[in-house]
Amino acid sequence: MPYYRAAGTIPRTRHTQLRAPDGSLYYEELMGEEGFSSDSSLLYHVSLPSAVSGYRTWELPDQALEPNHPLIPRHLRLHKLFAGDGAGTDAVTGRRLVLGNDDVRLSYVAADTASPYYRDAIGDECLYFEAGSARVETVFGDLDAGPGDYVIVPRATTHRIVPQAGDGGEATRIYVIEGNSHIGPPRRYLSRNGQFLEQALYCERVLRGPSGPRVADGADVEVYIKHRAAGLPGGIGGTVHVCPAHPFDVVGWDGCVYPYAFNVADFMPITGKVHQPPPVHQVFEGTGFVICNFVPRKVDYHPESIPVPYYHSNVDSDEVMFYCGGDYGARKGSGIGNGSVSLHPGGHVHGPQPGAYERSIGTEFFDELAVMVDTFRPLALGEGARAADDGAYAYSWSRGEK
Repeated sequence: MPYYRAAGTIPRTRHTQLRAPDGSLYYEELMGEEGFSSDSSLLYHVSLPSAVSGYRTWELPDQALEPNHPLIPRHLRLHKLFAGDGAGTDAVTGRRLVLGNDDVRLSYVAADTASPYYRDAIGDECLYFEAGSARVETVFGDLDAGPGDYVIVPRATTHRIVPQAGDGGEATRIYVIEGNSHIGPPRRYLSRNGQFLEQALYCERVLRGPSGPRVADGADVEVYIKHRAAGLPGGIGGTVHVCPAHPFDVVGWDGCVYPYAFNVADFMPITGKVHQPPPVHQVFEGTGFVICNFVPRKVDYHPESIPVPYYHSNVDSDEVMFYCGGDYGARKGSGIGNGSVSLHPGGHVHGPQPGAYERSIGTEFFDELAVMVDTFRPLALGEGARAADDGAYAYSWSRGEK
């Protein structure tokens, strides 16, 4: 995070005594990045945060990846993955892996059940809430999330996701971007001291931090951990730790590492006289990938502009678009709609569907919402992609309009 927060009870200076009303010491935990040479937070626990009374293996959902070979663009219908709207599914163990590489994994879930307590010890997670709402309970405090919210959960943060039932009983649908690194605002948005610059497309005012910490009751609480594991497929393992005391036992914390939420409606898009390239839509970055969002906006105002994207080759990256609102004009005729993912791999020239190029001339406003992930290593197909592939998208530029 680019700025400091404090919540609850903390001592006047760090690494000094903080005592409970009965005189006992609280336990200070330093949660630090990059070998304690970068951002960190200090948390003050009632009980020993390292105590474990039991453990077992967690058999992770299918993490196998297959090459996108032969090389083709793909259309994945993610809503197809959860029949019955996710009944009985939770947002951690129920995720289905769609795409991945050594830097990032993209998953999808429709959940209506509280997840177990969970900690991703591999990297930060970016949760995009497509539909429904949930309370993301964390060791730092809670965040309420709903449609259009991003929630950034730092690596190794103990949390759980509790869907909140709506009037229609719909599931909470989450597009999950799991990094093998930290995920944060683009560095070019920030001053050397970490403040958002004037040209940044959002600012500190629209970032929502967690509510205050609390001490929860409980004993022998299970925490599911996804972690690095040399020798296992993909180098990823799953373990369940049984904690003798509830992991949510923090009386106070301060620092620059904590979960936060940001709604896509607070993103201020850049528009221009002619079509603007994808980097102007960037919202977050991680090592080996960037996250962009395409939001409703006015478009090109040159009298001879062509508002939809020009045909393009991502020579250094794979492009993944998750379509989650509005009407994406460039894809008309392809079968793509809300809940779809398109994969345009490096090495393939892609762009608007037949007819969309000319049809866009004279358009002044795009009513569209999509989350894009560009990766700088090739993406492989997960179990979810293989199950959701429409099998026909590669031919959509040569078969004319439907």
